[in-house]
Amino acid sequence: MQGSRLKDKVALITGGAGGIGAATARVFCDEGAALVLVDANAQALENVADALLSRDPAAKVKTFVADVANAEEAIAAAELAHSTFGKLDVLVNNAAMRNYSALADATPEEWHSMVSVNLIGTSNYCKAALPLLREAESASIVNVSSCYAVTGRKGMGLYDATKAGMLAMTRTLAFEEAAHGVRANAICPGSTLTDFHVNRAQAAGKNVETLKTQRQDTSLIGRWASPEEIAWPILWLASDEATFITGATLMVDGGLSIM
Repeated sequence: MQGSRLKDKVALITGGAGGIGAATARVFCDEGAALVLVDANAQALENVADALLSRDPAAKVKTFVADVANAEEAIAAAELAHSTFGKLDVLVNNAAMRNYSALADATPEEWHSMVSVNLIGTSNYCKAALPLLREAESASIVNVSSCYAVTGRKGMGLYDATKAGMLAMTRTLAFEEAAHGVRANAICPGSTLTDFHVNRAQAAGKNVETLKTQRQDTSLIGRWASPEEIAWPILWLASDEATFITGATLMVDGGLSIM
């Protein structure tokens, strides 16, 4: 059923080729947005665009293959939104990379790689998009962080540190851009059953049905989230229903952060 919560709005979504990014693209498209999807995986990006057009032949979707760590490509992606759709109203910074090194073992090269995508990548797209967002009637930036930005665990310290940095960046953006009419908020997903986790489990010889039972202790709700359950809060923060919300961190983690 076609909605109208993002009618006449243009959104740019990084990491749009799968998982939370692809789910956000579907939800945004269903609510009337025109989309520019950015990802480094050209084939997966094409697959998502084709799926959107199959669901709705009238969908307005452009794709742009890029490494978010590349500042020039970020500018080109924002320019694509402007040249194709005439404006930009929403930026969703969802692209991310992972690392599983313990902090005691992590190399400077690993740190540089993580920061270049998770922090500099986010900064690149904010900087590229802000001139257009400032011209919009009601603009919104939604940064996809992680519940582990605010709670602890072992084994993913580099990822979690960069995701915590995204929260600080979001708060500063909210201060700096309020005068320009741009809201900035972050969401912190909990365990989300994306293709990444499914493919990783299958590569390790795990049954997907077994995988679905393995996160019962990482939320009060006792299960994985679907990607759509993360996309819906992103939609809300992007929409005009949240026009009095900026600088916020929304926990979308099934209660993990209070366990």
